[in-house]
Amino acid sequence: MRDDRSAAPPLLEVRDISVAFRQQRGGWVQAVQSANFFVQHGETVALVGESGSGKSSLARLILCLTKPQTGEIRLEGERIDDLSKRELRRKRLLMQPVFQDASAAFNPRRSVFQSLSEALRCARTPPRNFRQAAEELLEQVRLPATARMLAAFPHELSGGQRQRLGIARALAVGPRLIVADEPLSGADLSIRGQILDLLIDIQERRGIAYLFISHDMALARAFAHRVLVMLKGRIVEQGPADAIFSSPQHAYTKVLVSAAVSLDDVTAAKAGA
Repeated sequence: MRDDRSAAPPLLEVRDISVAFRQQRGGWVQAVQSANFFVQHGETVALVGESGSGKSSLARLILCLTKPQTGEIRLEGERIDDLSKRELRRKRLLMQPVFQDASAAFNPRRSVFQSLSEALRCARTPPRNFRQAAEELLEQVRLPATARMLAAFPHELSGGQRQRLGIARALAVGPRLIVADEPLSGADLSIRGQILDLLIDIQERRGIAYLFISHDMALARAFAHRVLVMLKGRIVEQGPADAIFSSPQHAYTKVLVSAAVSLDDVTAAKAGA
């Protein structure tokens, strides 16, 4: 949490939010416990932790898909977790998700053009401009802006192409924050590198901020300005990426950093072989 309250508010600020879910066999599981952090304009913050640590639950809270039981969420200084549905619909345009499973994120009966047009309609783009805007979005995510691509359906695209299309659809509404939940999980090294390079380029051109959710500390080190480490629903450590990797304080963070370094060593050794 920031100390200087007199400064302009960050893009996103999460204040002491918690949520618990009832288990099928009875009892409750605390998915997120007293989370506090912020994301500045144009910044990349990586949220890291093992599977089941609460990362995706926290993402759903931020996107207002789940309501927190305690705390509050502010976007550009305005509290959003208690907005009406109509007000939230307006504010949600400022933050967009990019999901892990790009194939499940699209209606299989809608073409690329139809999927992008739906997002452009939400952004109140005039229908007469849909075609040009869709072509520009494809170019921005390095997909061919051709009639064939616009007419294609999700199952006709490769995994990397679907992930790029997911990014294009998010960009269609002009967001200031993208919440990317394991967007590179399962992708091979070459595709991961291409998507990371694309995200960095988009950030430089548009000034977009990212909350980048991943279990991969090596990705966090390569991509993030700051890192949040989550364990059993709690953010146990946070700080600048350089500080987290050079001098981790929490025992769990030390394990994650050590594993990331080992992975890098193995990758480097294979590259040199």
